[in-house]
Amino acid sequence: MKKLIEVVGAVIYNHDKILCAQRSEQMSLPLLWEFPGGKIEPGESDVEALKREIREEMKCDLEVGEKITTTTHEYDFAIIQLTTYQCRLQAQMPTLTEHSQIQWLSAEDLHQLEWAPADIPTVDLLVEKG
Repeated sequence: MKKLIEVVGAVIYNHDKILCAQRSEQMSLPLLWEFPGGKIEPGESDVEALKREIREEMKCDLEVGEKITTTTHEYDFAIIQLTTYQCRLQAQMPTLTEHSQIQWLSAEDLHQLEWAPADIPTVDLLVEKG
């Protein structure tokens, strides 16, 4: 049986735009787009994990808001359970350390990108909501 990995993703808003991050060529699922975040470590809450991951990956701090959704997707390497949250940046803008690029898009433009499969249900909800 495949390993279940619990991860969190940040849907980061800046004004009316949403941060989209492209995975680097060295990451699994290379060059697909995602909401940044990562694995929940033992003993961590979703919010703690999300703040830590964004601090590590993008060198910025978040204010974590409402949960958007939890989805499960089976990949070749594992089953990913992704929980996404609405977030806002604190003071500084993101700095790329792991991703190849970021884009700020309005909700209706999110489908222009090729998303990692686990992120697609969140994208669909955001586009629906407008």
